[in-house]
Amino acid sequence: MQRPTLGAIWAQSTDGIIGDGVGMPWHLPEDLQHFKQITSGHPVIMGRRTWESLPIKPLPGRKNIVISSREAGSWSQGASVVADIPDLSADAWIIGGAQVYAATLDEVDVIERTLIDVHPDVPVSNAVYAPRIDDDFTLVEETGWLESSTSLRYKFQRFERA
Repeated sequence: MQRPTLGAIWAQSTDGIIGDGVGMPWHLPEDLQHFKQITSGHPVIMGRRTWESLPIKPLPGRKNIVISSREAGSWSQGASVVADIPDLSADAWIIGGAQVYAATLDEVDVIERTLIDVHPDVPVSNAVYAPRIDDDFTLVEETGWLESSTSLRYKFQRFERA
């Protein structure tokens, strides 16, 4: 039996920023739709701060798993709280934040990245950066630059472990 696929999905600016310590420093409806399309029906795994930043909890149509040393409680209603990535019985997606990406990238099989042509005005002390995609991954799909309804340029990229 084949092992379930573990993926990571994120949006980043061209300079590598994925957040400002509170959320994403842009609004890109097309990326949110892409995220929903890719992750729906699959467990999503995230850190506590990512969970707390979600405008809707839990994310509908997905099992929400929060990695935290904190005990489950009212803060985590609708999610399963675990200390480490659980053994997966189905394909799942890592959805953030930076510490969870960094801790799991060695186990990830596929990366779905939205590259956004923007340089957000985020103080250096608050900037949260995407993990570096190393040579273990190959770019297998990429759209050309697309224009968002919010006038931002973006492209979808898919990387697979070589």
